[in-house]
Order: sequence, then C-alpha cells, then structure tokens
Amino acid sequence: MSKSATPSNAAGDAPTGSRKSRLLLIVVLLLAIVAPGGAAAWWFLGRGHAQAEAKAVSAAPPVFHNLDPFTVNLAEENGDHYLQVSVVYQMADEKAVDQLNAYLPVIRNRILLLLSAKHPSELASPEGKQKLVQELVAAAQASIPGEAGKHAVTGAYLGAFVIQ
Repeated sequence: MSKSATPSNAAGDAPTGSRKSRLLLIVVLLLAIVAPGGAAAWWFLGRGHAQAEAKAVSAAPPVFHNLDPFTVNLAEENGDHYLQVSVVYQMADEKAVDQLNAYLPVIRNRILLLLSAKHPSELASPEGKQKLVQELVAAAQASIPGEAGKHAVTGAYLGAFVIQ
C-alpha cells in the first residue's frame, strides 16, 4: 500500500529534469536565431533612415550666384593675350549668397589679381582650367572672414571662357 501511494523519486525526477533542459535548449536556440536577425534589422533600418535623411538634405536645389564677367590682360607670353571669363559660384544657401555679396568688392579684387597673373599656356589645358576653378573657390572662401567663408562657397563653375 505504501508503494502505490508514493511514487518513486528516481523515476519522477528524470522526466522533470529533461523537460527543463529541453526548454532551456529551445530558448537558447531561439535567441541564437532571433538575436542576429534583430541586430541585422536594426542595422539596415537605422542605416536606411540615415540614407533617407541624407537624401532629404541633398534634395534641396543648389544655390548659384553669377558674378559679372571679368576681362583681364594675361601675363605676357609670346605676345599680348587677354582672358574673358564668367564665374558662377555654388553657395551653401541663401544666407551664404548674402555673405558673398557683402564681400563682393574683395572677392572681385582677388579674382582680378589671380587671373591677371596667369599665362595663357597655364589656362589652355583642362587641368589648368580645373586648377583655376579650385583657386577661384579658395579666393572667395578666403575673402569671407572666419569659418563662414569656408562653408559658404562650395564650388565654382566657368560660365564663359575665352582667351584671345
């Protein structure tokens, strides 16, 4: 009567322990599968959000400012030559255009000095023109005082370019 009333402890512990270990194994496997997927989703969704913000920033139309054309005598090289050039600056925003206009006499002076020091042979090649564009950007940035100048002018383009 006592044998049937109390089940054996050895037989009862084995199924309970094996259930706990199976449950633990399933939980660990699920975490091993779900965690990398969640991390990957977080990475790609976060990255996509950053790309969407970058697209929104770059979606704003560029701001350009045309300067009046320049006509200068070039440095002598096999005779007299002159250069007629039109410069278009790409600006960070409308506030940067206001800054450029405030310092326009300084900028025009720097550009005239830069252009008149050039030889025709320096400006004949595409590389020479590209170097000139970089120098035009640097001249405008240096004309606007402080850090504002470095950020105001983001590029320059040649609207017209004639050497005679």
